[in-house]
Amino acid sequence: MRIRDFRQAAVLKFYGFNFAQARGIVLAWTNIPTAIAVVVIIIGGIYAERQNRLVHEQASRADVLADVNLIRAKLEGNINGNLQLVRGLVATITTEPEMDQARFAALAENLFREQSQLRNIAAAPDLVVSLMYPMEGNERVIGLDYRKVDRQRAAALRARDTGELVLAGPVDLRQGGQGFIGRFPVFTPAEGGGEKFWGIVSAVVDVERLYRDSGLTDPALPIEVALIGHDALGKTGDRFYGDPEVMESHPVTASVQLPSGSWQIAAIPKSGWNATPPNAWLLRALVFVAGALVIVPIVISGRLIEERRKHYRDSRRREMQLRRLSQRLELALDASQIGVWEHDLETDQNVWDDRVNEMYGLPADGKPRNYDDWVGKIHPDDLERAQRDFKKAVATHGRYSSEYRIVLPGGEIRYLRTRAIVYQEGNETPRMVGAEWDVTADVMLNRELERAKDLAETRYAELEAAKARIEHNALHDSLTGLPNRRYLDEILEHYTAACARSGGYAALLHIDLDRFKQINDTLGHAAGDAMLVHASKVLKANVRSQDFVARIGGDEFVVVCTSESGSDDLAVLADRITSQMRQPVSYEGHQCRFGVSIGIAAETGENIDPKRLLVNADIALYRAKSRGRNRHEFFTEALQAEIVTAKRVADEILGGLERSEFIAYYQPQFDARTLEIAGVEALARWRHPAEGMLTPESFIRIAEELNVVSTIDRVILEQALVDFEDWTKSGLIVPRVSVNVSARRLQDEELIKSLRNLNIRPGTVSFELVESIFLDDGDEVVAWNVNQIKELGIDIEIDDFGTGYASIVSLLKLQPRRLKIDRQLVMPIVESPKQRSLVESIVEIGKSLGIEVVAEGVETMQHARILKEIGCDMLQGFALGRAMSAAELKAFIRQRKRRAAS
Repeated sequence: MRIRDFRQAAVLKFYGFNFAQARGIVLAWTNIPTAIAVVVIIIGGIYAERQNRLVHEQASRADVLADVNLIRAKLEGNINGNLQLVRGLVATITTEPEMDQARFAALAENLFREQSQLRNIAAAPDLVVSLMYPMEGNERVIGLDYRKVDRQRAAALRARDTGELVLAGPVDLRQGGQGFIGRFPVFTPAEGGGEKFWGIVSAVVDVERLYRDSGLTDPALPIEVALIGHDALGKTGDRFYGDPEVMESHPVTASVQLPSGSWQIAAIPKSGWNATPPNAWLLRALVFVAGALVIVPIVISGRLIEERRKHYRDSRRREMQLRRLSQRLELALDASQIGVWEHDLETDQNVWDDRVNEMYGLPADGKPRNYDDWVGKIHPDDLERAQRDFKKAVATHGRYSSEYRIVLPGGEIRYLRTRAIVYQEGNETPRMVGAEWDVTADVMLNRELERAKDLAETRYAELEAAKARIEHNALHDSLTGLPNRRYLDEILEHYTAACARSGGYAALLHIDLDRFKQINDTLGHAAGDAMLVHASKVLKANVRSQDFVARIGGDEFVVVCTSESGSDDLAVLADRITSQMRQPVSYEGHQCRFGVSIGIAAETGENIDPKRLLVNADIALYRAKSRGRNRHEFFTEALQAEIVTAKRVADEILGGLERSEFIAYYQPQFDARTLEIAGVEALARWRHPAEGMLTPESFIRIAEELNVVSTIDRVILEQALVDFEDWTKSGLIVPRVSVNVSARRLQDEELIKSLRNLNIRPGTVSFELVESIFLDDGDEVVAWNVNQIKELGIDIEIDDFGTGYASIVSLLKLQPRRLKIDRQLVMPIVESPKQRSLVESIVEIGKSLGIEVVAEGVETMQHARILKEIGCDMLQGFALGRAMSAAELKAFIRQRKRRAAS
């Protein structure tokens, strides 16, 4: 049977001239499916359009938010980093309120060596600028009174009244340009307790460098940015950067957290928000094509079937019209790419039209097909379901509807949809007639939409993960993975509040690595990083899970914990950390050793102050380091009092230098054989206005911390030269004067130049090196200075020989004119033969090297006799003469002359 005849016969058999049945089939095949298909496609298209717009908008806003978060993190890091650099200077001013410009510039210069956007730093005692660094270009600011400048008075007074850092700006600077100004209020201890307002330290952050280093002015930046919150007032403040149109364009916003407020950052893409996704028309076209592929065949076939139903009433009389209608149906089926088939339910024989054969990859030869031909083409994964749908329709003589994949001979896979009904005409065998069409394009479109949805969800998840990483990096140290100072400030509030509620101790351990710099300098930064990672592991291994460990600086760590028993648990923890940190660490074949100094502060009660806890732990750490390191110290009220006392003495020392309160006293030295005056030693004394005359034991340690020992040495030397000239003019014979010189002064590269300006007569001055000097390894500056001192005619003496580190090799290299045996070795010689032998050995060493020997601590004339017998050249001690002023020394010498004459 030809396929055309088959189609006509199938149509006649299908409708069987039963018009009521035909009408029901037509309605089922046209009106309801068409309406449903139209509604489904419209709803699907609207949903796809909406989802596409939503995905596009979310992706665009997520991209902008990622750029905003990066800029926000840079702004916060740069601002906080700049202000953090200045806090150390503020703390130093608190301890040195009388600081002069030179001292201020020396401290501030160190801050500008760091990578920052600082433009200048000014200090304004009593709100009037008097200290500035750098001075060049900022001279106009000196003398500025913040109370008289309208645009700066409010921020300065707010910093003074609140006692907190105030960030103002951007501000038009008096010296030109703009800057953000961080104003730090400085308070110093007041007499009788409490604090008094000292003034303001202002750190100017250059606006242009801040914007550049934070990426705001990067030409490649894909977004337009605006900053709101002038003077750190947050979103309530004025806009100070960016185009005002940004705020009117539905921007992405984020908060920039600052030490004393916040800014709001807003951004939009440079190209603006594109409401229409770039793939919108492609999506619409695909939906339209899919709808057309579904609806058009249904509509066309329904209309043709309805048309043929109308003509069946007169089919016998109008057979030619029926044949033409069949031809139209055939053309419609060909045009719509729908294939028609008929299946004999008893013989399992199939008749497929050309379109069905084409779908299954078989030749359009008109040959009959069977059930196995159909089954053999179905994809193995869909076979069971397809057979189940077919058998169910056969068993119930109901409608057959199914969708499955077929595999073509070349391996290509197609998706087919089929619809059919079972009919039987008279006594003929029941048959199933149906249609099939290729829905591969529909399936692929749906899959593409699913992939687009999955891609959007994946990108959203990646953005969330990136946001989490940025937040983690902002709160953690990149090397050790520990929380950083910013995280510590946040968590410390939580810990102290919890302890206040529970009544326990809130404790903070401030930990500093000892000898870390030596490892870093000798083995490199990689070794230093390895030691920091090792230290972080030791700390985490020794604390509890609820404790908090943070790295707050180069080699500084903090442990925040709670304790029920107070200092006992904390001492055990500190000892355990100290012990484990002392263990050697292997790095690339080197055994690295370092220790830790730990300062501990603990508080309990309802008013625990986190900031005070940090300051107290830092004070305790300073005490631990000053007592030899590799230990721990607790903060106590006594320690606080000692710190206050030390600060007071430091202030008085600096004031004493300005008021010339440091003077020279002289102790005579005598020839051991004749007891004639052989010279004098100039000793520093402090004529304190309240406590009277003070010896170096009461102020030398603090003077060394202030780095003013060299200044005191210089003052004593200059005064000794004046007094020596006065003695000479008075006719008093003083062969020479010995002056103490610290090791730090010997390292001064300008020392020789200053000595030449004093015009010292050769042979009249001797320098006593009062500190241990390691000339065995050789310090080039010290060695050069010592040689130049000798060339100036100044003798070199080694003081306190026998108690320090001076060695025989040092004597050979240094070749001093004389050495002084320390009083601790001299005083026991009267009672101890062993001690006498030791002193005699030192004298023999000096004689063998051609070095004169001076003995200190001559308390009795018996000392003098013994020292003369063993060969000492000169004697010095209370038995012969005490330390006295220049005037007293003149009287002492004249009295001896008169006694000798009589």
